[in-house]
Amino acid sequence: MKKIKSFILAAMAFTLIAPMFTSCGKDDDDASAEPKQEVINNIISEYSYNDSIVAAQKAKSGKDVAVLLVAFGSTWNNAFQAFDKTKTAYEQAFQNADVYVSFSSDICINRASAGENTDDEGNIVKRDYYEPRYLLHAIGAAKYSKIYVQSLQVIPGEEFAAVVASVKKFMNNGYIKSAHLDDEYLAKLEENKAIFLGMPLLNNPEEDVPAVAQQLYALYQNEAQQGVVAFMGHGNPDTYDTFKANVRYTQLEEALQALNPHFFVGTVDMPDNYKQDVMSRMQEKGFQSGKIFLHALMSIAGDHAHNDMAGGALEGQEEAEYWDEEEPESEDNSWYEFFKFYQYQPEVPLAGKHPQGLLELSGILNVWIEHTKNAEFLEDAYHSMYPEE
Repeated sequence: MKKIKSFILAAMAFTLIAPMFTSCGKDDDDASAEPKQEVINNIISEYSYNDSIVAAQKAKSGKDVAVLLVAFGSTWNNAFQAFDKTKTAYEQAFQNADVYVSFSSDICINRASAGENTDDEGNIVKRDYYEPRYLLHAIGAAKYSKIYVQSLQVIPGEEFAAVVASVKKFMNNGYIKSAHLDDEYLAKLEENKAIFLGMPLLNNPEEDVPAVAQQLYALYQNEAQQGVVAFMGHGNPDTYDTFKANVRYTQLEEALQALNPHFFVGTVDMPDNYKQDVMSRMQEKGFQSGKIFLHALMSIAGDHAHNDMAGGALEGQEEAEYWDEEEPESEDNSWYEFFKFYQYQPEVPLAGKHPQGLLELSGILNVWIEHTKNAEFLEDAYHSMYPEE
């Protein structure tokens, strides 16, 4: 998106010229004042643009509650459609609220606005999404009296920590001072306990994990009667395993196997839980060959689902692009080609031409919606995640 790109460039420029603000002498070049002001104006205009959009929505709806959904993001049109359906579902569940969708990934924001991918008819699709900080500022500028911020992450890991930090910074008025977003308004939000944080899908191991396992079992029990059902989540490397959240994948596999031993859960980033680790666990349980159905354990089906999981299986993909025979366990090799190489019969169930993400499964989406309905006041949620602070 041109606006976002200009903001990033402006921010970089601002970093370079920041020392110039520390002093102002007679030898200063008067011409330098203009670019400095332009940098500041670019930053302010980004907020102002969102302010006007949100203010118009609030004026149109007459509602005084806002729900901000925060996803990592995607560049795939089928993912955009999943976010659209999620927004609609939230509007039905929260009929007294205006619902907004934001991306936390700058790369996804820029590529989505540039039209990196096409729809199924080959048409370039461009979408404008914004970071949570911009929409939070705009929501605050519109002075909604109650705000819900809902994470669309699967586990409470690194990306969720960024969501928490963005909301805390908003409440501290830490992004940019504005006449529209005043400390008095933020203090009133806090005093009234009127800003809430909704947790990721698998936040609670005692409640969320068995609930999601039951939903997945109900959806895919017919596949489990024919072979193995394997889910591919994202996961975090050990150094980024915020809140020790990777264990949720192990807990989910255990909960699923308590219902049917044909279910397995792996990731693309969690150590000791890659595709080869999934295969080892399958073989330990006697699954040496046969069918294996591959599903994405991610909120949407984007690059990871299409390439890391299903690479070589989908129409228009070339198998060679997804396979390195010299190193079968390479992370560059898709799950589909990996299991095919080891004489399994992998299948990637599709909805139309695409795998499905979790937001497209109504039972799973309802778990997120319930998290929003039961969202905690921000400070309570924050201190439950960071008890030492």
